[in-house]
Amino acid sequence: MIQTIKKAWGIPELRKKIVFTALILLIFRIGNAIPVPYVDTGLLGTYINQLSTTVLSLYNVMSGGAFAQATIFALGVQPYINSSIIIQLLTIAIPALERMARDGGEEGKKKIQSITRYATVAIAILQGWGYYVLMKNYGILTGSGVWVALVIIVSFIAGSSFVMWMGEQITEFGIGNGISIILFAGILSRVPSMVGSMGSSLRSGTMTWWMAVLVVLGILALIVLITWVNGAERRIPVQYAKRQVGRKMYGGQSSTLPMKVNMSGVLPIIFAQSIAMIIPTVAAFLPAPEKGTFGYTLVNAVDSKSVLYMIVYFLMIIAFSYFYATIQFNPVEISNNLKKNGGFIPGFRPGKPTADFIKKVLNKVTLFGAIYLGVVAILPLLIGKIVNVSSLSIGGTSVIIVVGVALETVQALESQMLMRQYKGFLE
Repeated sequence: MIQTIKKAWGIPELRKKIVFTALILLIFRIGNAIPVPYVDTGLLGTYINQLSTTVLSLYNVMSGGAFAQATIFALGVQPYINSSIIIQLLTIAIPALERMARDGGEEGKKKIQSITRYATVAIAILQGWGYYVLMKNYGILTGSGVWVALVIIVSFIAGSSFVMWMGEQITEFGIGNGISIILFAGILSRVPSMVGSMGSSLRSGTMTWWMAVLVVLGILALIVLITWVNGAERRIPVQYAKRQVGRKMYGGQSSTLPMKVNMSGVLPIIFAQSIAMIIPTVAAFLPAPEKGTFGYTLVNAVDSKSVLYMIVYFLMIIAFSYFYATIQFNPVEISNNLKKNGGFIPGFRPGKPTADFIKKVLNKVTLFGAIYLGVVAILPLLIGKIVNVSSLSIGGTSVIIVVGVALETVQALESQMLMRQYKGFLE
């Protein structure tokens, strides 16, 4: 990775892209340090830290700690990610959007992207309003009135829109996927505070040295596992039939149909975690139930440290993995495309037998990928339960995002360097 960056730095054009990306990330970090007016950030930070088992903690990690400080970039890339997922699902459900994405070409992609932007602003309005109401109800605001509400909500909306714009600029003029890199920078900025928290726990005696070693070894094992699975794929052999056009023969070559093991990325974990945290989040805003009541039993059962929570969380990850794999990889459509292009899988007739075989392989690959995601998500919970550190509950998600984006960015650099090694036809 370091060697790739050094080689890329030696190419003037790539050096400009790296510097541009770094400047955008610097602006993002500066924005994360500017709080919106009329908010008691100290009181808000204390309140968010108490809700470590709720969905608010997940938002805080994804925003790089900006959510707990109510900065102008507090919403971060969450509205854009949510809108992208919604539009992706609607593209499958609504035939007009499906035709636009499939047959519209570059113009269709631009229209889908424009719809995603509008949806991002709409979601940012809802989340900004909800965030304001939360702070108002718990007395975190230093002012009141319509003007205070307008300033706070508009600041959140403008910040989220600006983050979306910065992500698009990185994608166009920088290195890699802009939104992913901003998300990567936000999560990575939390590492010093996590290390500091671990150090203070060691000094106070709440964490022993073997617990710290277990946490470090667990993170290293996750990084190795994620790196290995990220590039893993199942390749189905494809043979193309020979055909004669005039005096020339076309086709006859062999190819493969690649099928990634982790096809859906980190989305199943994010979705499963958001749904699994609904009851703990609601319980955090209600009065604590008395011991011995049904409410007390329910809250303890769905706590992030409970065995029931881990089992439900694991099963939901598997379910969402299959759901996203089905959306992204359509065996019937692939089978039809192979048939149209004169391709076939050796040993299987074109049409339905080919589609059935691809579906069978897809189910097996998805199962392995889903179990992998479940292990990555559950392992930090188990380690956190052993060492009694609740902040590790979303560690698996963070590690997958950080490692995945790092590998993706390095691959983008390598591909651009490879392109520049080829000589032009006129040289």
